[in-house]
Amino acid sequence: MIDPKIKELIAIGASVSANCHPCVKYHVNKAREMAIDEKEIQQAIEVGKMVRKGAADQMDGLVSEIIR
Repeated sequence: MIDPKIKELIAIGASVSANCHPCVKYHVNKAREMAIDEKEIQQAIEVGKMVRKGAADQMDGLVSEIIR
């Protein structure tokens, strides 16, 4: 069983990586209601941004190959 705090931090990162605006708002607010430290929330956001950037970089590479 995943700890509820960890589960919420994962949900924040997943929401950021999926570019889901309402999801990010919901999960950040829920994390704050659970009194999760702001630094931990920010870390989850940063992880989501790294995942999103990795996927975007891969897509950019594919598109560059296709249009050559």
